[in-house]
Amino acid sequence: MIAQDKISVSQQLTGKRILITGTTGFLGKVLVEKLIREIPDVGKIVLLIRGNKCCRTAQERFDQEILAATIFDRLKEESSSYFHQFCRDKIDCITGEVTEKNFGLGREGFAQLASRVDIVIHAAACVDFRDELPRALQINVLSLLNIADLVQAAGNIPLVHVSTCYVHGFNKGDCREKVVIPARKAVSRSSRGFYEVRPLIARLQEKIKKVKEDCISPDHLAERFVELGVKESQRYGWNDTYTFTKWIGEQLITEALQGSTLTIVRPAIIESTYREPVPGWVEGVKVADAIILAYARERTPFFPALTHGVIDIIPADFVANSLILAAAEALVLPGRHRLYQCSTGSSNPITVGRMKHLLQSEANLNHAAYNRLFPKGKPRRDFRIIDRRLFMMAMSGLKVAVTAYDGICRKTGMRNMIRKVTEFVNTSMKLAITFSFYASPRCIFHNEGLMDLVSRFLPADQKMFPVDARLIEWERYMGPIHLAGLNRYALKDRKSVRLEVPEVVGAINISPVKGKLSPEVV
Repeated sequence: MIAQDKISVSQQLTGKRILITGTTGFLGKVLVEKLIREIPDVGKIVLLIRGNKCCRTAQERFDQEILAATIFDRLKEESSSYFHQFCRDKIDCITGEVTEKNFGLGREGFAQLASRVDIVIHAAACVDFRDELPRALQINVLSLLNIADLVQAAGNIPLVHVSTCYVHGFNKGDCREKVVIPARKAVSRSSRGFYEVRPLIARLQEKIKKVKEDCISPDHLAERFVELGVKESQRYGWNDTYTFTKWIGEQLITEALQGSTLTIVRPAIIESTYREPVPGWVEGVKVADAIILAYARERTPFFPALTHGVIDIIPADFVANSLILAAAEALVLPGRHRLYQCSTGSSNPITVGRMKHLLQSEANLNHAAYNRLFPKGKPRRDFRIIDRRLFMMAMSGLKVAVTAYDGICRKTGMRNMIRKVTEFVNTSMKLAITFSFYASPRCIFHNEGLMDLVSRFLPADQKMFPVDARLIEWERYMGPIHLAGLNRYALKDRKSVRLEVPEVVGAINISPVKGKLSPEVV
């Protein structure tokens, strides 16, 4: 492709009205910041935001939750007048619920919204790994039908849908930018390529209904729905409810938008920014960070993982750049379905063992620079990786022993010691249940399609919107960049901290933090 045939991001997005969902979340904020900073001539950025108990309107949530985020500090410092003028003139906040028909706006309000949009970037999701199945289905699957209605009402405008590389589930080996075949139980596949998931959704809804009818105590219903989600996910070939429902969502939106312009972008594990707007910006505690904080707080000295497995971590700014490039391409080349994976494993891999070594080395050398992350100073023990089966056997045996002695210790002065052991076992087990699948990778995510997309853009855009994993220097990123970002942006400044793991493990809450890992609906 000669230079004059290359795609220009600014040319394609100038004057365009971009509707974005999920902007109260981590990735959404990174995306909005980049658009404001680099695409000043965009027509409008339309944000669909649901109200909550604290902020009843989208504008209130935008002002209090989005604008207040530290990710906008650079814009405020370098171009304060431009930033505030842009927010006044070019950002429209719409109070709506993505899970409701017409987003809860009514027919007229929905039609008005559709008339004001040129492209949709759908990043809203519930990212709780082990969520209640009805909730995960509603947000990650059924809401896509409402998104499809908007796309079609607006004249079949392009949709860029954010999924996850982990829709590959239990599949092993090379995982490419293709429709994912379920690893276990078969689902019927259409001659048009996607899987027929509507019968599957109906079966899951029937099981949800039965659980609700059979559950005697309403207090236990949420727990039963979590168990049902995990059970059904693993029966079909996925580790957890989040990745299972995201796969179903991919199939449903592909079917609903046959003949329309659809791009699915699958990020791997999204972590702190690599370069922009500042290195290391992060909000809350992400997947790898729960294990890092458990080590930093000396709550568990080992974790079940696959040392030589390639763990696929991608900085958030690379993901946001991928979405922007995908949106520009969709506008210039409409009427197609595309699928891109934003990942590092195939071009710049890092193993679990190397990641652990880099993080631990940085902690040992420079722990004093991360006062919030290591409030007690240098960790006294190294963090060890062990075989998952050995870990589970050891923890199960220890838990039995602790339970047996607990009654005796209630009557002695050993109660405090047993409580500490119990806390250690519970923390280790629940971290393992939630995260050991992601720390024991047996697949490689490929992104040749994404790299081919990048090659079709102007050289200046390739530099301005980098997505190439080969640019990442792991020694810097997994050392000073990420730990400094976690220390500065995610953690509160307290002398004493503690790690809390909820009874129903859908997430690990690290306290104190400025955000949370999950559950999160954005």
